[in-house]
Amino acid sequence: MAALFDHPWWLLTLAAIGVVAICAVGITLFSGVGDRPAEAKLSGECTVDSEEFLHAIAGVVNAPLGRGGRARLLNNGDEFYPALFETLRRAEKTINFMVYIWEPGKVSDTLFEILTERARAGVQVRVMVDGLGGHKAHAGNIERLRQAGAQWAWFHPPRFGMLTRLHKRNHRRAIIVDGSIGYTGGAAVMDKWMGDGFSEESWRDCMVEVTGRLAGNLQSAFTSLWVHVTGEMLVGSEFYGDGSEGQGDGQDSGEPISMHVSVVSSPSGEAHPMRSLFWLSFRAACDHLYITNPYFVPDDIMCAVLLGRARAGVDVRILVPGEKIDVKLIRWASRSVYESMLEAGVRIYEYQPAMIHQKTAVVDGRWTLVGSANMDVRSKELNQENTLGILDVGFAREVTETFFRDLEHSREIRLEEFRRRPLLHKGLEKVAGLFEEQF
Repeated sequence: MAALFDHPWWLLTLAAIGVVAICAVGITLFSGVGDRPAEAKLSGECTVDSEEFLHAIAGVVNAPLGRGGRARLLNNGDEFYPALFETLRRAEKTINFMVYIWEPGKVSDTLFEILTERARAGVQVRVMVDGLGGHKAHAGNIERLRQAGAQWAWFHPPRFGMLTRLHKRNHRRAIIVDGSIGYTGGAAVMDKWMGDGFSEESWRDCMVEVTGRLAGNLQSAFTSLWVHVTGEMLVGSEFYGDGSEGQGDGQDSGEPISMHVSVVSSPSGEAHPMRSLFWLSFRAACDHLYITNPYFVPDDIMCAVLLGRARAGVDVRILVPGEKIDVKLIRWASRSVYESMLEAGVRIYEYQPAMIHQKTAVVDGRWTLVGSANMDVRSKELNQENTLGILDVGFAREVTETFFRDLEHSREIRLEEFRRRPLLHKGLEKVAGLFEEQF
């Protein structure tokens, strides 16, 4: 220590200024202090099927309510990849394709083949992939796709001059064909999504196929970022449909939808609509609330609403990954809130066969949330995300039935057993929980 002070005073002063500057930058970039209110509350009570709730949702997320269209739940790659490929092959006018991850493999090869063929046939093909999540995409295939007439754009690629935005990623899933049929959910382009979700090699996930006005509204998740990155504004019925309630592909599949809202969020704003969407949906639960999410690291506000609903007698159940999660640190952070949840009466399950990656929530058998957003701070405040809120008993029943089928392959966490976990685990949970702002 004495040797430290042997240096000239001006050098020590500069060193101290440097340390303070580094700490200030770290706090500014990575701390959540002041980013959100200390608590959230309702001005009045409402249920998810009430006019008050629907108007409140539309208001807080700044998105209009929509009527009509259809939605079909597709479980695992065995269901959603064949449906997606067939829809793309039938494209006549436009394909807008936005995902977070794009990795080489069988799925990638098939998609490049289809997209290239459709581009050569005169279909307008536009693809946007996150600059980090898609960095493994084959450069040669991208170039061949471009030569066929398609457009490929990167969101925030890691390049000089953009490093301050590197942590802000495009996590949206928005695939729309001819403005009339679309897909959203948890999957992207990677062979791990192939299969039935019961083996370690395949991830358990779901996508939703939407048609009619639902697809038209989903288009906004693509269009808003496409113009931001490329400067091209998309105009015409080939992008947004003609406003009809038709399926868009001539098939009568999927549940006819009563009411919906399409929510997109961006870290450039301070409103954080995704947090408002989830919080208000959960707070309105009167009977049950079933959540499936791969990265369950709720902030204090989200924890409070889940604890409050459980203490009020609502059947709150949460399904998350078990030991086969792809990011171990997130599992430790997630488990840091288990004890308080279990004490309040929340029931927590961990999926056993494989990594579970779907992002759904069902409230009182009527209101369903499905899309790209995780239950963590990153999805609510840093990532570009999109989620559909769907008010429909039939579709909610589909998602609920899927939820309970997954519980059959899950292990319920019991409070007394969890309290007996090793001290090392408790320590890891506390340390990981300190970094909740980064997940």
